[in-house]
This record gives sequence, C-alpha cells and structure tokens, in this order.
Amino acid sequence: MSQHNSYQLARTGAAIVDRSERGWVVVSGADRRSYLHGLLTNDIATLQAGQGCYAAYLTPQGRMIADLWVYELGDVLLVSMIRDVKPTVLARLDQFIFTEDVQLGDVTDTFGATAVVGPRAARALAAAADVAVDQLSALPEHGNLRIAFERQPAIVLRTTDTGESGFDILVASEQVARLRERLRAGGTGDVDAGVAEALRIEAAIPRFHRDMDEETIPLEAGIEVRAISMTKGCYVGQEVIVRVLHRGHGRVARRLVGLTVNGSAVPPAGAPVEAEGKQIGSVTSSVMSPALSKPIALAYLHRDFVTAGTIVRVNDTDAVVTPTPFVSG
Repeated sequence: MSQHNSYQLARTGAAIVDRSERGWVVVSGADRRSYLHGLLTNDIATLQAGQGCYAAYLTPQGRMIADLWVYELGDVLLVSMIRDVKPTVLARLDQFIFTEDVQLGDVTDTFGATAVVGPRAARALAAAADVAVDQLSALPEHGNLRIAFERQPAIVLRTTDTGESGFDILVASEQVARLRERLRAGGTGDVDAGVAEALRIEAAIPRFHRDMDEETIPLEAGIEVRAISMTKGCYVGQEVIVRVLHRGHGRVARRLVGLTVNGSAVPPAGAPVEAEGKQIGSVTSSVMSPALSKPIALAYLHRDFVTAGTIVRVNDTDAVVTPTPFVSG
C-alpha cells in the first residue's frame, strides 16, 4: 500500500501503527496510587479503575526524566513510556520505595502493543478482538478495558498520542502477529514509520528524545495543560514549576512551536531557525504534511518570536509560526 493510501486510511478509516518503541511497567501494591502521586506531575491518587492520565516525571530542578501515560486497571497501574527511558524510570522509581506497599514489574517483553487508529478504529478492533463496539467507543481519553483475545488476557487503552484518535491493544507477545492478521483481514491497513511520523507532527505531539529531553522543562514543550495538575499536592520538581507559573507568569526562555515552511524542502532536525540576523532556535521534528502539501516542523524558538504569524528563516527559506495542531485528528 502506498504512503498516500495508508495515510488516507488512518484519517478516514482504520490503520495499524506499530508501537514496539514503547516500554511498559506495572506498578502494583496497595500504595501504588499514592506512591506515584507523590512523584509525578498529574493527579494519580484519584484515578479509578478504567481511568488514566498523561504525566511527566521530573528531577528536583524541574527537568524531564520522561513523559508517561498512567492507566489504573483496577488491581495494578500500567505505565507506558518511550522504551529507551524505561531503565532510568524503573531505577528511579525503585529508589523511592521505602516502606510503601509497592512493587514494580517490567512487562515490555511480556506484551506486544499495536495501535489501531482512525475514525473506524473501534469497529475494526471490535471485529478483530471480539469486543463490543459500544464498549470501545465509550472509553474516554486514557480510558482502559480488560478483554480476552483468543482466550488470553489482553488490555485496550484509549490513546491519542499517535496523532489520530484510536486504541492501543496489548496482547501476549506471541499473539501480536495473529492480532494483526485479523485486523488486516477486516480491511485495516498498516501505517509505516513515515506516515506515523506525519500523523504525529501534524497533531503537534512532542516526542521524548525528539522534541523533549532531559534538559526540557514541561512548560517549554507546552504539555502542562495535559500533564500537570494545578491543584494536587507536592510532587518532585513542583517548586520550579510553581515558581515559573506564578512568579514568572509562565514565561520561559523558549517554547516549542509549529512552523509552516515555504517551498518543498523539508528542513532536517537540528536545522537552525533565524530571525533578525541571529539564530533564535532549531527544528526538532519535520515532515512533508500529506494534508497540507507543505513542509511543517516543530521547533524551539526564543520566547520573543513565538507569536503566531511571526516570519522566521529556516535553511534560508521563509517559515511562519503556525498555531497547532496543524491538522486535527
């Protein structure tokens, strides 16, 4: 299937997105919610079975260790992250277990994750996994559901971080190929890495170790609305976040913004962004947008140049600071 066709399938039908880049950790024990609540930026303590949230894990200096998706399954918390930060996250979490009834488990190799995205994702997954469409459609963002796939335990997670709304389904590693066969048999096509990246960038979803890293403050990446609770009690790094929000009125030295680039050349990651004869930032992610037929990019810019409509230069080409998302999924 061509990239154009697979992109259209993700936007108008149902498509498979590989999720092998994800790491998965289980947090169990009676104190699991209160324990993570004291470490992460979002409200974990009030999560009920079937609910979840997006959060960040910070250093005491307010820098990011990772961004995480946390799901309360009813008897355990399931935590998702980019695979390459999993060893660091596990080690740090283990470091803070003292007398709490908390156990950590790495289940990355136990389960295989597949995303099904698009407006017909619920129907496609329901047909392949023998679960009711209504159950899937009723799941809110970060909602989760335990099901059985071919008589083996499986987990469905409502997700939007792919850029197009859909579901992650976790099945036993040896069942992944069978799940994808059943999805394809029902007309669901595969999305390659290039199309998956286009969906993500069009939705302006920052990815850790691409658009955020260990030097990033969440406010710079613009994830605070989704990832930070403004009403919860203490968490690691809170003092820095509160200081910036209240004393600094949310002003940070740089912000992640969207750029629409003139011409047909896609600027590479790391390309310098200039204005008024000086470098004011750099590109972190970029793609030729299938929806807009223009190059688009995510870039960190100095705070004086982040207003929508500002003209900048990327690789000697004009670009305009653009409100995001570029395309709504």
